[in-house]
This record gives sequence, structure tokens and C-alpha cells, in this order.
Amino acid sequence: MADVSPIDVQKALHGVEYPTSKDALVRAAEGNGAEGAVLEAVNGIADKEYGAPTEVSAEIFD
Repeated sequence: MADVSPIDVQKALHGVEYPTSKDALVRAAEGNGAEGAVLEAVNGIADKEYGAPTEVSAEIFD
């Protein structure tokens, strides 16, 4: 996703405790004020449990 940086995603997910679900990640992003492409990227990840921020980044950027 060219218009989203890993830093923007991690800022949107600030404060998340892992492991966590996709739904919790989306709620965190919304709560942290994520908009547009960042929120779209988080909404677009697979519906599964994520054990670390690196797993979320891998899902979005790999």
C-alpha cells in the first residue's frame, strides 16, 4: 500500500496490547484518530489474532 507508511500504521496502533484481534486493532486505530488510507489498511488485514506489531506490518506491507 503505497500511500501508507509503517510508521503511520504503528502510530495508529499505539497502546495496543498483544496478542490482539483484528477488531481490537481497528478500534484502536479509530480511537487514535486514524483516517483514510491508514484506517483502510488496518481494516483490510486478515481476521485473526496478531501476536506483535511486526505481524500487523507484515500483513499490510508484504
